Amino acid sequence: MRVREAPPVPDVFDPRRYAAGVPHDDYRVLRDHHPVAWQEEPEVLGWPAGPGFWAVTRHADVVRVLKDATTYSSHLGATQIRDPDPADLPFIRSMMLNQDPPQHGRLRRLVSRAFTPGRVDRFAALARERAGTLLAGALQRARAGDGTVDLVDRVTDEYALLNLADLLGVPESDRRLLLRWTQRVIGYQDPDEAGTPVLDGTGKPVDPRSPAMLKDMFDYARRLAAYKRRHPADDVMTTLADDAELTDAELGMFFFLLTVAGNDTVRGAAPGGLLALAEHPGSYASLRAGKVELPSAVEELLRWHPPVLTFRRTAARDTELAGQRIRGGDKVVVFHASANRDERVFADPTRLDLARSPNPHVSFGDGPHVCLGAHFARLQLRLLYEEVLRVLPEPRLAAPPERLVSNFINGIKSLRFEVT
Repeated sequence: MRVREAPPVPDVFDPRRYAAGVPHDDYRVLRDHHPVAWQEEPEVLGWPAGPGFWAVTRHADVVRVLKDATTYSSHLGATQIRDPDPADLPFIRSMMLNQDPPQHGRLRRLVSRAFTPGRVDRFAALARERAGTLLAGALQRARAGDGTVDLVDRVTDEYALLNLADLLGVPESDRRLLLRWTQRVIGYQDPDEAGTPVLDGTGKPVDPRSPAMLKDMFDYARRLAAYKRRHPADDVMTTLADDAELTDAELGMFFFLLTVAGNDTVRGAAPGGLLALAEHPGSYASLRAGKVELPSAVEELLRWHPPVLTFRRTAARDTELAGQRIRGGDKVVVFHASANRDERVFADPTRLDLARSPNPHVSFGDGPHVCLGAHFARLQLRLLYEEVLRVLPEPRLAAPPERLVSNFINGIKSLRFEVT
């Protein structure tokens, strides 16, 4: 009897692949045959080659890595696949996202004082009104034009940006800065988002997370904090600016994290959910008819289109995962979008089931670094989808979506709908 050989390990590193869609077929090959698989890290899009990494694609293994901060460190090499410049690493490590317990826990507790569910819930009425206003303007523009509208450009980007600006307390005149910084940091692999790259003296692109590239954001954070001390308000930056336990550097890092992560979570998830609903008209009709509860639908849409594709850890010591030996110092990258389609956890995972229960997706991570703004993100998504259900009887795509070139963010740059 012949033993069937396992298929070769597919490449799921190249960020250009994701512009054509998330490679779910390749993820399944990895889950079934190579659950912890070595990936080469060649030079791509002008960014230098790296040493390679272990791709972790099964749900159980992803959760294990995310929960075990002792073995799989966020601090050693930070949390992006590509290694930062060694000279920048101390700076990058000062961000809460790139710390391990107990240091991470201290900073998380401090920022949690400002990012409370009560404060977030007070923004609900404003966010609902904003969703309705943006949708009404988009539909009006479409009807006056060719009958189509780009919901990313006209609705979801603005919705995420303005909600975050309200929560942080950023003055209206400065709010476009948040989107500019997000595009620079998150979309650096995509020329459409990042623009012309800044090169160093050797002609190589400068890391968007480096101190040099973030100086303008940190200078702004200091000025905003000083303003909030003089003019306090009910917002996150006022609370953080008044916290005597926070250093100026930590405050700046919080502003960076909240600006980029807080903006791009909803900015990525919202159009992904709308795309899924347009591609599944029966599910949309059931949701609109009230046959499915919206909170469960939000969870399934997050499972279907997680805003973050991957996060990196670094092995702090020699270990073993799913039978694979991993050496201390190796990069270990968890694939959220693969874990969310794992047949070992989700029944019929390639079917959009808006009533799915239980739904243990990892779209907001797990363990000590589980997304601090998950409550805020879920609230925004629910309110936006409620307004879409109200004004769009039958969402239909007018063109294929344009996706972000990125192996980190599951981004959609354009989502054009027909308006009838």
